[in-house]
Amino acid sequence: MPCDCKPGFSQRCGDCGRRIGALVPQLTSSEVEVTVETQVSITTVTQVYYNNLGWSANAKYGFPMQEGASATELRWYVNGQWNTADFSHTPQDTTIPGGGSTHPDLTSHLGTNPLYFSLTDPIQADSILIIELTYVELLPYSFGSVDYFFPNDYSLIQSEPLEYQNLKLDLYSDRTILSVCLLSHEPSLLFNDGHEAHIEFEAYESNAIDYEAQYVLNSTELGLFGFSTYLPTDQTPDPYGSGYFAFIVEPDPTENVDAIDKVFTFIIDRSGSMSGNKIVQARNAASFIVEHLNEGDRFNLVSFSSMVDSFEPDHVSYTPETEEAALAYISSLGAGGSTNISGAFSEAVPQFDANDENTANIIIFFTDGNATAGITETEPLLDHINDLVVQSETDLNIFTFGVGSDVNTQLLARIAMEHNGLAEFLGDEELEETITNFYTRIRNPVLLDTEMSFSPDVIVETYPSPLPNLYKGQQLILSGRYSEPVPVTVTLSGNAFGYPVEYSYEIDLSSTQDESYGFLTKLWAKLKIEHLLMLYYTYGEDTPEAEEIRDEIVNISILYGVISPFTSFDDETPIDDPENEDITDDGTYAEISEVELLGNFPNPFNPHTTIRFQVNKNLHETLFIKIYNTVGQLVRILSVRLDGSGVYEVEWDAKTKYGDNAATGSYFYVISFRDGLVSGRMTLLK
Repeated sequence: MPCDCKPGFSQRCGDCGRRIGALVPQLTSSEVEVTVETQVSITTVTQVYYNNLGWSANAKYGFPMQEGASATELRWYVNGQWNTADFSHTPQDTTIPGGGSTHPDLTSHLGTNPLYFSLTDPIQADSILIIELTYVELLPYSFGSVDYFFPNDYSLIQSEPLEYQNLKLDLYSDRTILSVCLLSHEPSLLFNDGHEAHIEFEAYESNAIDYEAQYVLNSTELGLFGFSTYLPTDQTPDPYGSGYFAFIVEPDPTENVDAIDKVFTFIIDRSGSMSGNKIVQARNAASFIVEHLNEGDRFNLVSFSSMVDSFEPDHVSYTPETEEAALAYISSLGAGGSTNISGAFSEAVPQFDANDENTANIIIFFTDGNATAGITETEPLLDHINDLVVQSETDLNIFTFGVGSDVNTQLLARIAMEHNGLAEFLGDEELEETITNFYTRIRNPVLLDTEMSFSPDVIVETYPSPLPNLYKGQQLILSGRYSEPVPVTVTLSGNAFGYPVEYSYEIDLSSTQDESYGFLTKLWAKLKIEHLLMLYYTYGEDTPEAEEIRDEIVNISILYGVISPFTSFDDETPIDDPENEDITDDGTYAEISEVELLGNFPNPFNPHTTIRFQVNKNLHETLFIKIYNTVGQLVRILSVRLDGSGVYEVEWDAKTKYGDNAATGSYFYVISFRDGLVSGRMTLLK
């Protein structure tokens, strides 16, 4: 009898063996190219998928984007045509195809911050889909150590190994690179000359696991580092000036500089919605903080549901005895009851009354729900918290974290912005990791009420705004714009131990366009969008003020090509601009700006064919030509070393990577280069 299973990609029916479930095509290869300038990374991943259904099917692409990363470009190749995604004014469609038949591990694979892209044209049976995604990311930094992570693991939704995978990471830094390593794999190539480093990894017929790299910068080379580029006027899309810059400043991380003592309170939501894994994460995060307080700190813990409870009536000095007692208090916390946010702040804030101005006064507050007890309306609740802070006569830094989708983003954003803090919104499984990492960054404050000024007055639109406090072992990265390429004096000021502190640096702003600093435009747009998002959350979602800010975010996103929560990629615009690219007679795509595909001859062929392409820039690197059969399997990899511009030829002898004769049929060949890839099709006849 015929089976009535529902066809798809991800699983097989136990009765008939057909594939069923959501569209999860076979990933056959993954290539990752990364360029890192000090701490800003540009990642381009090229993934080849094979439609193994046996019939054409529509597809939706999902990528497990890292929190804090911003997509800047997406291209795809399907049915013999290269296309580029346009930026849409609408948020991305986050629904997953397949409904109830979705692969059970697909959501876990995509994580909490996925990028989605729906393809209009179907993928033909037994053909390949190539996706090329580029994104910018500010890498996590702590005490000179910088980490790079790429989510390469595909094992949750595919058991078959990848035919080919490759990682290339180029690192550039004005500060000396003391060491660089690939933690997740044994690299095939690694070198470091102190200011430039390179990592390569290559594998065939192997399972894909995440890439983790780390490099360490010299912690004695401190001060302020500046990077700048000055664009031609016709390439500047707004009135803020043609110059883009980033300044990076870091205090001495050694014992030569004392950390400012903290007065610290952690407000813990233990309402009923926190039951299960969330309260476990909350207890673990609180325990981590208590175990990593500094000698000289004073602290307290406030927990709340319908009722509010405090570890001690007031802040207590950190000692081994108070640590032990606090850990016992934390372990006893359970979830239940309503969400009394006003009561939690009524308990926590007065404990800071008239604190010493020489201390950093910090509250970390998190909740996974709206206020359902005490004061529940947003404006009265904000007024209540503000009144408490005024009465305490203390400058407080309040950092807020919203967990899950059922939180009052306006409330949390305004609490943070009005009290020298930051707001962050998390998925249900991110609480422990996010708060412990955040506390590690702010554990050792060295400069409070940080400000930066410039002379002459040519710099505008700097972000983040306002500046955060400066912490030992952490970098402050400021991005902005300038109207004139002149030398500037940068003055960093603040308060330390009750006294004003000031540092001055001389920086030359570039008067020319520096292609190696092209990432600065994306970084500035990314930081401005993040700043505007915080302002957006301070208003009601449907208010005129919020709509105006939303429109500005959309405008910046589209002008600068940086995806925001209010924009998305769509596939309505193919790459067909004759000034920048060319479609060859057989329908393949070639990018003239760097590499132009000249085709292969003879075609059809037996047993040899020569692949020809023209390089239009002065490139000195190795290019790889990957040959795939029509079922998406990698047949052979050829390579050629470029020595400048010109026409290059590579011969294929119709042999597979194992030395066997390739079968009669059609083949795709893909040439990867620095800024993209080109591909063609050829036929072997015997």
